[in-house]
Amino acid sequence: MELIEFLLLGIAAGILSGLFGIGGGIVMVPTLIAIFGMDILNANATSLAAMLLPVGVFGVIAYYKAGLINIKDSLWIALGLFAGSFLGGEFAVNVSESILAKLYSGFLLYIALSYFDFFAKIGTLRKKYLGSNSNNDKTGNVEKPALKIRKNKWFYFILVGFAAGIFAGMFGKGGGIIIVPILISLFRYEGKMAVATSLAALQLPVGLPSVLIYADKGYLNIGIAAIIALGMVIGALIGSKLGIKLPTNAFKKFYAVFLLIVAIYMIVGYL
Repeated sequence: MELIEFLLLGIAAGILSGLFGIGGGIVMVPTLIAIFGMDILNANATSLAAMLLPVGVFGVIAYYKAGLINIKDSLWIALGLFAGSFLGGEFAVNVSESILAKLYSGFLLYIALSYFDFFAKIGTLRKKYLGSNSNNDKTGNVEKPALKIRKNKWFYFILVGFAAGIFAGMFGKGGGIIIVPILISLFRYEGKMAVATSLAALQLPVGLPSVLIYADKGYLNIGIAAIIALGMVIGALIGSKLGIKLPTNAFKKFYAVFLLIVAIYMIVGYL
């Protein structure tokens, strides 16, 4: 019976992976802790190991056929993820998570609120009560020019992956929860393309360094990870199909709600 439960967990994680371009660890880690009684380091290790195989490959294929993946950018991000994963794993087994958890939660809250146009509404109110601003457009929204990178663009994508890799190693997640918001907010990626590019980057074994660190400390159950991985293959295909069909605006709001839920979970669980 427990095998079926692990399989269902993998399917749920895979659906979120395909829908939001994340690794699925945001579902796996808290579930393994709360329901299956794992400690956080064993849960992190199992989650990361389950994502070593290209469990979202069918989802990536679906997004690729829809023309939503930037392969070159995803490869640079994957390189950064691999390097960052090593540091994240080292921190997880040696350092308290409290400070990073606070930064992580604040980051997610900021991005989620921006997706709900919260800051644009603040700008409108400021114009109404404090007067116009030369940096505001006619609607009162503060203009946010896209990040202008003319040289060494690849380096910035490696940095994105590196930062995501550190968080992935620390919290047992794939890193997409960091990658997707950055691609949208800084690189002006359209939501679905950001998700697709992130998901493609996560298909390489980018979490291997942190998995090896966890395993060396005795925190890995490879059998459970394999069952979860099987479920993720199924779920990722379902999630990607849903993501492609969602209207862009609805997708953006849906993702914002998801980020808020994750941020609240982080605040309650880690702070």
